[in-house]
Amino acid sequence: MSLESLPFLVPLDAQQRAAAGVPPEFRYAIADRVRFHDLDALGHVNNARYLSWFEAFRLPYLRDYGVTRYDAESPRLVLATVSLDFHAEMFLGEAYAIAGRTLWFRTSSFEMEYAVFAPDRRVTGRAVIVLRTPDGRAKWPLTEENRATLRHRDSARALP
Repeated sequence: MSLESLPFLVPLDAQQRAAAGVPPEFRYAIADRVRFHDLDALGHVNNARYLSWFEAFRLPYLRDYGVTRYDAESPRLVLATVSLDFHAEMFLGEAYAIAGRTLWFRTSSFEMEYAVFAPDRRVTGRAVIVLRTPDGRAKWPLTEENRATLRHRDSARALP
């Protein structure tokens, strides 16, 4: 199995993640391919596209982990901080896998770590996400079920 043969835009199983070069500590990953609109004038993936890729990754991850249903009764997800580190360029047509996990969580916030593999590590990033009530006026606490899922699936640790 190769990265080129993986299904795109669906969560990958353990065997598929391994074929994509994703280390075992990342238990959630999605494969895709670099498209023309991802490129900049230099012919490689524009640095801002990685933020879009990570956002597109977060949507199914947070839904599948039960943090949100993306409806009117679900918490608002506020991106508090974000950072990227670039390790190698990416070009048109390259297949890749985005992997992510939650490193830690507090009452209503958590930090995610992301990485793009093709199959070597090309970009890494982190983001702190804060949950707010649907009207945005107050914090929205993670449920005990959310906390258990983050601990079990990602080995995330609880912080005070």
